[in-house]
Amino acid sequence: MEQVFTVGSPQEMIDLGKRFAQQLIPGSIVALKGTLAAGKTTFTKGVALGLGVTEDVTSPTFTIISEYEGDMPLYHMDTYRLGSEEEFLYTGGEELFHQDGVSLVEWPEIIDDLLPKRTVRISFEITAPTTRQVTITGGSTV
Repeated sequence: MEQVFTVGSPQEMIDLGKRFAQQLIPGSIVALKGTLAAGKTTFTKGVALGLGVTEDVTSPTFTIISEYEGDMPLYHMDTYRLGSEEEFLYTGGEELFHQDGVSLVEWPEIIDDLLPKRTVRISFEITAPTTRQVTITGGSTV
């Protein structure tokens, strides 16, 4: 199943993330693919709100993995700075795929072979200065 959305503002991206969060279950894995400033972290903020996270969600580019507590744990991963799958394995990130939380992975291309088949894939494309096209592949209807 593939769904395509046109998003015209950061608030609309947050709202889409909140709606998307309603279909997530413990163990869900979501790969977020897109260029810098395409909306991946803004979408994640919406998912976090939808999961009851009250902390401010920021990009984990330098920490690689950020963990948040909500109705379900949220594991926000950013593999942008990693050079290989082995580096990701060293962080223990793959172990989080088998926990009772939700894993969101930015820049999944680095670890694509490690992602389970059940991974929902979302691509973010900048189509205008304030407009993004978001394509969700897998999962249920948002």
